[in-house]
Amino acid sequence: IEYEWAVIDRLGLEIELPATFYSGRSPLPPNVEKPSNRLESLKLATQWSFLVSEKAKTTLALGYLHEFKLADLNQWGEENLYKGNVFNPFFVAAKRWGRNFHTLIYTGPKITQVFEGTTEARFDINTNFHYMLSGTRNFVGIEINKEIQNGQMTAVLRPQMRVGFAENFLIGIVSGIPINRETQGLSSFVRIIYEPH
Repeated sequence: IEYEWAVIDRLGLEIELPATFYSGRSPLPPNVEKPSNRLESLKLATQWSFLVSEKAKTTLALGYLHEFKLADLNQWGEENLYKGNVFNPFFVAAKRWGRNFHTLIYTGPKITQVFEGTTEARFDINTNFHYMLSGTRNFVGIEINKEIQNGQMTAVLRPQMRVGFAENFLIGIVSGIPINRETQGLSSFVRIIYEPH
């Protein structure tokens, strides 16, 4: 669940509550325990677009995302609700190529501090390529999420599409295909987007 709004031109704020639910359809190996369903965190973010060039069809932005990590839903009341922080300054570069093609790079360090554990650092490089259908807000595309941690890089391919059902109601469908299947499996999620007038 997320809500975004612009305070002034080129300065946006966002509140997000990401939730994760795990399917029990496929059997797990005996040595693997099914993860808990959970409200992942409370995320607060701001983004400032410091360059918007109509001529170059390019936007550059700086931002910061702070994530308050939360305990698993089945642990609420049994342990501390607030588990730690994620600090994530980021840079965004977006460009439109012609009328329909769009590219974007989102990159920056992500430092995770868990109160009863260690502090971890990684670097994210997310790139995407979208084709906007003419005369609509619909698109199809692919996002490639790359993560560098301890000198190792992992990547997840995320084919995606967004379809508008009304002027202010859209649905986004995203799947995740990891390059390295040993550390994670296939995933998918749906975005339900409502934009107030």
